[in-house]
Amino acid sequence: MTTRLGLGLPQMRQYDIGKDVPDVARSAERTGYDSLWVFERALFPDPATQGLYGIEGLPWPDEYRDVAEPLVTLALAAAATERAELGSSVLVAPLHVPFQLARTLGSLDAASGGRVVAGFGTGWSHDEYAAASVRPFAERGAALDELIGVCRAVWGPDPVVYEGEVTKIASAVVGPKPARPIPILLAAGNGRARRRLVDHADGWLPAAIGAEAVAEQWRVLRELAAERGRTEPIRTVLRANARYSAAPRDASGRRPFHGSVDQIVEDLAAHAEIGLDEILLDLQSTPRDAEELKDVAAEVYEKARASGI
Repeated sequence: MTTRLGLGLPQMRQYDIGKDVPDVARSAERTGYDSLWVFERALFPDPATQGLYGIEGLPWPDEYRDVAEPLVTLALAAAATERAELGSSVLVAPLHVPFQLARTLGSLDAASGGRVVAGFGTGWSHDEYAAASVRPFAERGAALDELIGVCRAVWGPDPVVYEGEVTKIASAVVGPKPARPIPILLAAGNGRARRRLVDHADGWLPAAIGAEAVAEQWRVLRELAAERGRTEPIRTVLRANARYSAAPRDASGRRPFHGSVDQIVEDLAAHAEIGLDEILLDLQSTPRDAEELKDVAAEVYEKARASGI
């Protein structure tokens, strides 16, 4: 079975968001990419008060200094395309008011003809929580639980009724409704998060940390699903944060998806063997501009399909 391929949209500061997002989206759809994706980074603490991913001493990458708002980016891509799915990997759920986010995603799905994939996570940046969060960092899991519940309610039939910690909808008509049930995918890295995914979500958003490690995570998740009696399939979309270079990188110590087009395609092949549904390639960090991003994305796609991926 052919692995679906997605492309990360240009959100970083070397891009002209208004011009380059529609341009890259159209080009990727013409090339054959199945989906277009955004991620969320709300701010860049300067000086840093916390390491990347909460790991002490790990610096934030410079490209995080200026990241376009993800839902605006998706809307620009939606208006420029007709076929490709429009996904988030991920929206940091607790940074959003649940009711407003549910309405925005529902409207975007209706406008795009049923192409939205809602990928949520809890995030890790204390600075982002302090600036934007609806609930404190310690309540991030509960905040995600409520967001999922609100989305299911708002996207479902009227009258909408919901009683949560933050959101209280007594009885209301809420529209527009999505064109179809929007799939909810979660980034889940620990036991509690995996249980939430198995019990309440449609799919999983792993990160490309190496084919063997991802395969083991997928095995654990499938076993948990069987234990908890889940019968519905779990959709899987792997996020590969690629760093393209024109010349090949030394194989010794090379991280997955870092290197030349051929090296990136080799990593695609290794991860495709896991049996995941889709691989999202985010190639935007190293190209100088949108023209280079389009060229690299097209070359990766063509070589990947030629190799049987």
